[in-house]
Amino acid sequence: MQHYHSLEEVSLDNSWLTVGVFDGVHRGHQEIIKKLTAGSHANSFRAVVLTFNPHPASVLARAEIGMLTLPDERAELLASMNVDVVITEHFTKELSNVTAFDFMARLKKHLGLNHLLTGYDFALGKGREGNAVRLTEIGRELGYSVEVVSALSDESGVISSTEIRKLVSVGNVTEAAQLMGHLYSLRGQVIRGDGRGKKIGVPTANIDYPHEKVVPAKGIYAGWAYLEGERHIAAISIGVNPTFTPEKQIPSVEAYLLDFDKDIYGKELKIEFVARLRDELKFDSVDALVEQIWKDVEETRKLLKS
Repeated sequence: MQHYHSLEEVSLDNSWLTVGVFDGVHRGHQEIIKKLTAGSHANSFRAVVLTFNPHPASVLARAEIGMLTLPDERAELLASMNVDVVITEHFTKELSNVTAFDFMARLKKHLGLNHLLTGYDFALGKGREGNAVRLTEIGRELGYSVEVVSALSDESGVISSTEIRKLVSVGNVTEAAQLMGHLYSLRGQVIRGDGRGKKIGVPTANIDYPHEKVVPAKGIYAGWAYLEGERHIAAISIGVNPTFTPEKQIPSVEAYLLDFDKDIYGKELKIEFVARLRDELKFDSVDALVEQIWKDVEETRKLLKS
């Protein structure tokens, strides 16, 4: 899979394409991607996904949108679904003012666009004029066809990135994973914290996570940690550690890797959230804190072993 960071870098002869933010690459997105890869490869064309960064709503509404996936994470997920080319286009106000026709003409020129798949509510171009009807009209002129993929719903309604962000932000990582079709994750370099975990016999890896992403609500979670290609059971803490540092504002993300004892400072660690165990609590003593931590560790072990 090739990942480009500008449409100008790409020159293809024939492709099937889908366009969207695809944040989280959730189950609804996956329905579009499956149709894209199956159809394009059956016709010996490239399967191409054009996505945007930052989120268009962050640019147009001037309100920061916490992301479920950053560009490289999105590209990895799309590559796992047999997409051939991912293009992460930088979204700007200038781009938002390009007409649907002019934007599609660029796609035709750079991608040799043959077939376009869109979501049921997709629109692009200035004033969102490029809905399915308009894109089909443009396609007749430029020489590509359009296919609209219906929304995927479950018992809670249409699956959307917005709903998943809400679930993650309140700590409901289990339901979020059901809608995404994969576990929610954070990754970053392991950095030095205050060393308090080591002093109380529970050394944790403090992760320098990207603050553009949605961080699950403060609390204790059971999950997986990936380090240098190996997977470990992990008890994960998100919070400000109110027992010791109640004045702290920005939550830390720390993972205790079970049955693991190595120096991993400076290495990249990816953590996946399986389930939320409890709220973050303030304890009256260090002994009470340590006792609860070991309960959390054992609950994590039982949950992940099952």
